[in-house]
Amino acid sequence: MAQSTAILGAGIIGVATAYYLSETSPASSIHLIEPSPELFASASGFAAGFLAADWFSPPVAALGKLSFEEHKRLADEYGGREKWGYSRSTGLSYTAGKRRGGPRGDDWLRHGASRADAIVGSSEFTDGAAQRLRPEWLARADGDDVEVISEEGSTAQVWVSAASSSPPESSHKKCLERGVQLHHPSRAVSTDKDVRDELSSLRIINTETNAVTDIPCQKILISAGAWSPHVFSTLFPDSRTKLPISSLAGHSLVVRSPQWSMEHEEKGCHAIFISEGGGYSPEVFSRIGGEIYIAGLNDPSLDLPELATESKIDGDAVERLMKTVHNILGTHEKPGDMAVIRKGLCFRPVTKSGTPILAQVPDERLGNLTTRTAGEGGVWLAAGHGPWGISLSLGLERSCRR
Repeated sequence: MAQSTAILGAGIIGVATAYYLSETSPASSIHLIEPSPELFASASGFAAGFLAADWFSPPVAALGKLSFEEHKRLADEYGGREKWGYSRSTGLSYTAGKRRGGPRGDDWLRHGASRADAIVGSSEFTDGAAQRLRPEWLARADGDDVEVISEEGSTAQVWVSAASSSPPESSHKKCLERGVQLHHPSRAVSTDKDVRDELSSLRIINTETNAVTDIPCQKILISAGAWSPHVFSTLFPDSRTKLPISSLAGHSLVVRSPQWSMEHEEKGCHAIFISEGGGYSPEVFSRIGGEIYIAGLNDPSLDLPELATESKIDGDAVERLMKTVHNILGTHEKPGDMAVIRKGLCFRPVTKSGTPILAQVPDERLGNLTTRTAGEGGVWLAAGHGPWGISLSLGLERSCRR
């Protein structure tokens, strides 16, 4: 009999794991559990959808490359361009005016990365390559500096929206088609053990009806993003272990503008990392379908809400992002040329090292509970991906099976 697996958190990491796990295990033995009333209500639904092959530090370099290749494979196989906006992308560093020598716009994204200081290409004013790759929709002023920071074919873009066939939504639908059991909205509240003190079941409560269900399971994967420490302490109250994961809140906007059209899309999307100073490093991403995504106002001090849907968007943050995108598009004198499609606030799970935690939790850290041996049981953690959850998601289960 197949061992049952409970995956706590149905964001991109949890869904991707369930998707690949269902290729080798009976889908009915896999349980996806998500407490939020809306799926993909945090980082998995409000991210930029930026993918990179080689922007990672040595500990996750292989995972990054594998995930990037898998994103491309699935897009080629299932029509990703039409279904979830998969497109090649060019990474650019943009410095406004004559400002030089300060922090780069992509520095925080590359924290701990091996290519943190690498520039592929040169300034658009000294090399024709950067000029050719510079987006036509990017407003230009005297003294601006644009540098190419991605190898050709090493970055890409996808849609991210729970309302579309984006990567998390597409994988989620495929999981359900295969028979993976989704418990939504439900939260895990406790574990139970058998006569050998080994993990045997998980108790969940439907957050709308308060109905209680006991799910037989021998394996648990905690992939609840910034909420992972809370989930762990709830299920293993006797453990002294505190998961070293914190949250980084970030506001974002999705807009449409005549400056970014289907004609431009044929030439490829762009990921632009901007240096403005004062701790503010906006990121602007053009995507298939006429959308432009902007983010970069990050705040580690915002309290993590109990549920992702309870996030409170700050009006001042939105206004600052609006000002930046008007400047980037050159629409500050023509505000009617830009339409806001979505405002967002999400909480990314981060670690001090800047790399995710992908590991089995030793039984001695679970308190007074053990798990089955010989691969028949265990508790795992997959969280702390920071801004790279979608980019790294597809390689997790694949790498475990290699």
